[in-house]
Amino acid sequence: MVKQPFCSSLLKGRNILKIDLDGLTRFCQQNSISCRTDTPMREYTTFKVGGNATFSALPSSAEELTLLVRELRRIGAEPVWFVGRGSNLLVSDEGLDGVVVFTWGLSELKREEQTVIADAGVGMNALCRMAQSEGLTGLEFAYGIPGTVGGGVFMNAGAYGGEMRDVLEWVEYLDETGEVKRLPKEKLELSYRRSVFSTHPQWCILRAAFRLEQGDRQQIGDKMSELMARRREKQPLEYPSAGSTFKRPEGAFAGSLIEQCGLKGTRVGNAQVSEKHAGFIINLGGATCAQINELIEKVQQTVFERTGYQLEPEVRRLGK
Repeated sequence: MVKQPFCSSLLKGRNILKIDLDGLTRFCQQNSISCRTDTPMREYTTFKVGGNATFSALPSSAEELTLLVRELRRIGAEPVWFVGRGSNLLVSDEGLDGVVVFTWGLSELKREEQTVIADAGVGMNALCRMAQSEGLTGLEFAYGIPGTVGGGVFMNAGAYGGEMRDVLEWVEYLDETGEVKRLPKEKLELSYRRSVFSTHPQWCILRAAFRLEQGDRQQIGDKMSELMARRREKQPLEYPSAGSTFKRPEGAFAGSLIEQCGLKGTRVGNAQVSEKHAGFIINLGGATCAQINELIEKVQQTVFERTGYQLEPEVRRLGK
């Protein structure tokens, strides 16, 4: 994404935002915020699918993000989506008639005593490596989780027996008016793959603080390496995906249920239930959102009919 001017004329065949795109572009340029119209979302999601977004912007700091969000609120732009690395998203083939604000430009990461404070755009792996270099333990479980701190907080990401709520101390965010607010862990409503931000998508996460414990750098690094090796052995990391496609149902595991139903390798077009790990739907190359959605529904129906379990998608869908 580069800083350059764009034409604000109506994009062909689409009913786009009823706002002055020239004016929004000028605002971004005046404040050194990278922006783009007709943004191909397939380039910004790990699934590598999705149509174009009407307008997107990439702030490079919390200050730029705050300025942008307040301007979007002022002009009444909607819908507005906040997107990190797009690692848990499935974007419609028809694209997004709205504004996408990418947060991965926010990259500040610092330590204050036993607490690590990370901007929303910091990658989970970078966060874990920084903690390890400082001899701080508690985040090993998160090493290898794709995406950013913002996305991890949004869905209370977890793996290998750990979750974000185990180490979160507080989160700062922009509310629906663009004001900076802070919530302590106790008010984040953290549960399995959910947080208070799940029910308030108009809020934008700015940064989060993680309370950790002093540990041995070598032991922390060894644990991180072990978990990464397990991921590479068991997960289809060589293909585009959104990670685990379904949430874990109570009393069972989604991947085991799907495999039990003989669905490994099932395809709709170039979307496939991974033969390596049935809990993953992968893009073999050129898959569409429609194909992935059809495969998700096929898996849900088959698993429900044969086991009685209703699988709920973990992946977040954007657009029609």
